[in-house]
Amino acid sequence: MLWGPVSDHVGRRPISAACLLILTLSCIGLALVPTSDFWLLILLRCLQAAGSASTIAIGAGVVGDISTRAERGGFYGVFTIGPMVGPAIGPVIGGALSGSLGWRSLFWFLVIAAALCFVIIILFQPETLRSITESSRANIPIIYKPVLPIIGRGCKAPPPPSSEPKIKVPKNPFALFLNPDVDVLLFLSAIGCAVYYGVIATISTLFVTAYPHLNETTIGLCYLSIGGGMVIGSSLTGRILDKEYRRYKAKAEAHFGEGTLNLAHEANFPLEKARLRLMPIYIIVMAACSAGYGWAIQTRVNIAVPLILHFIFGYTGIAIMNVASTLMIDLVPGQSSSVTACNNLIRCTLSAVLVSVIELILKGIGIGWTYVLLAGILVCSVPAVYLSIKIGPKYRVKRLQKREDALARLIEVDGANKTEA
Repeated sequence: MLWGPVSDHVGRRPISAACLLILTLSCIGLALVPTSDFWLLILLRCLQAAGSASTIAIGAGVVGDISTRAERGGFYGVFTIGPMVGPAIGPVIGGALSGSLGWRSLFWFLVIAAALCFVIIILFQPETLRSITESSRANIPIIYKPVLPIIGRGCKAPPPPSSEPKIKVPKNPFALFLNPDVDVLLFLSAIGCAVYYGVIATISTLFVTAYPHLNETTIGLCYLSIGGGMVIGSSLTGRILDKEYRRYKAKAEAHFGEGTLNLAHEANFPLEKARLRLMPIYIIVMAACSAGYGWAIQTRVNIAVPLILHFIFGYTGIAIMNVASTLMIDLVPGQSSSVTACNNLIRCTLSAVLVSVIELILKGIGIGWTYVLLAGILVCSVPAVYLSIKIGPKYRVKRLQKREDALARLIEVDGANKTEA
């Protein structure tokens, strides 16, 4: 909630580098922390999270900067492969390192990985924030210029800066919660993410009980199934989103007889439907996998069954989160990092609450009924999809109208100032 909005104003490149530097330094501290100072371990873990989690919001901001609605689903799908699959492949690496070199090796591994990312940012990443890139190249400070300007070298030069006044991006990200259509999407994303972590957080404890022959390393390998589902799901969902959008846009253009959609047409363009049409299917399939997974573990069926369900669960889980996140960026493209930060705040808070009580629920009602309960929570979110489709156009057009009115006032004031001068 801090770094995301800051990157909407200061720029993506310097904030990305700063966050990765914080992550690197905190990992060094964690690798060296004395085992007697548990408070210091917790403090450094919080600092580590502050450096790493913000890169998700900043990365989403970059996607919003460089993509249009017609291609945003594919871009976002590729981007989320990293942050969402990380928790799935992390246990594989962690199990191998801790089993052979001890727990401190985990943090030294993260030091190397984070430092490598920091160097890549400094060397190659160009600035993408439009308020900076659309200014004159000669006026861009050195912190926004990569050492090796390879990315985007073949692209056309940016247009000369416009003399037309620009609307300032709001600095307070919490104001985004005042948009009901955005709130519905935050709810959908949070439910999908919480249930996903309700499964992934208990894999090790449930599998070691249900399948005693597994050791630390082989349990880590079991995470690859859900990770594989997320990789494929993220990529395919992005392509499906782009295809659906182009199909609905072609229908709208054929109806209006124009190449572009103006404000008058925007009210009748079903953007929300184009993005959310398949969402109920994803939710129902994910719920079925959740319920089936719980009873498969409780009855200790062949391990292939829960692993197959993991794959489908990962596919549908990332699909739900990506669809909601892509539509959120569509709705407030100028605040893509801020709205993603809001998304992280809500879904990570709800996920943390569920993970903190999941063991109590498992002990209270059993494994099978616990995941039936999570499936029920998922199914209860389906009406929110149709609510978003119904109310979305109204609030979307209202924001666009407000923006156009503000721009008209700025132009009028700017013209009056020039005449007076």
